[in-house]
Amino acid sequence: MLQQTQTPKAVYLHIPFCTNKCHYCDFNSYILKGQPVMDYLDALEREMERTVKSVPPGEIETIFVGGGTPTVLTPEQMDVFLRRVRMYFGNWAANIEFSMEANPGTTDLEKLQAMKEGGVNRISFGVQSFDNALLERIGRIHNTDDVYRSLENARKAGFTNMSIDLMFGLPKQTIDIMEATLKEALALELPHYSIYSLKVEENTLFHSLYERGDLPLPEEDEEVGMFLHIMKRLKEAGYGQYEISNFAKPGYESRHNSMYWLNQSYYGLGAGAHGYVRGTRHVNIKGVQPYIDATRSGLPLLQTSEVEEVEAMEDFMMVGLRLLRGVRRSDFEEQFGRPLESVFGGTIRRLCAKGLLEETQTGYRLSDSGVLLGNEVFAEFLEASELKIG
Repeated sequence: MLQQTQTPKAVYLHIPFCTNKCHYCDFNSYILKGQPVMDYLDALEREMERTVKSVPPGEIETIFVGGGTPTVLTPEQMDVFLRRVRMYFGNWAANIEFSMEANPGTTDLEKLQAMKEGGVNRISFGVQSFDNALLERIGRIHNTDDVYRSLENARKAGFTNMSIDLMFGLPKQTIDIMEATLKEALALELPHYSIYSLKVEENTLFHSLYERGDLPLPEEDEEVGMFLHIMKRLKEAGYGQYEISNFAKPGYESRHNSMYWLNQSYYGLGAGAHGYVRGTRHVNIKGVQPYIDATRSGLPLLQTSEVEEVEAMEDFMMVGLRLLRGVRRSDFEEQFGRPLESVFGGTIRRLCAKGLLEETQTGYRLSDSGVLLGNEVFAEFLEASELKIG
């Protein structure tokens, strides 16, 4: 299996601090006030050092810094952090994609300049909506003025490759409210947009409200209507939907996220980070202080699991079919040394008969109705665990 020998070309780094916790968020993040930020960055350096000793990196093609909100770091902290990333993962491809998540309102010009000087060349802003009342309702602390100011500062600092995240299916959100947000977002003429549906996750304020019947979500048909409207509007504006939730101008697709969707290996560092290296998945210790303490004596691992071949094949299908181009027979054969149909032929035929998958010249992709029922399609491939693959 290819992943057992593959050295990752992608790096994910987690900065778990936020100015506040949004009502829908179940990410591994902690409110910044009183946190030992420099101690955390020192711990992250220790993990980087141990990681590159354990699996020396080759040429790095993509780096992604997520959170939390990485841009809550001060310009000085940002400079220290980015210099260390370059020290340990510094063999960069000439066309490296180095992305960082940012929240509007946490990115002044000085900080953005520190990011640019440190090698960051792509920013993903968590905007979610251009409706201020809706932003307040979901627990965001920025408003639309912050969005415009942040984008202006980023352009001044020399950034051209920028993306914004938007959400649909939010409490009291309608198609008209969504359209107003899309109109403002598309007027910015950014190269990339990510647009996600709300998922009510456990251990969030929204989950508590939902359990009490106090979360006024749109009806399912209205949410589907929003998604259909989003796809239509982005297509008309010249954006290719290259993944279920992602839209880009040609050449601006997220190369880092594509590593995940193509089931490639990646380094994962930081509190609660996930990684996939040499056929083994790992999850790091989540709490800030427990993570810091763990790095003093070794890698801060919470759990590791060797990925069996059947599971890797299922993962290949479930993440690969998120891409609108679909999965390719040649990629499957390269990773697993056998034809795609010899493993999943029955499942594929069944889904094609239901009109949820369609055959392409190179493999299979979701049909238009399959895009709306992606989770149902992905679940079908989990049954492959019953297959006898010898």
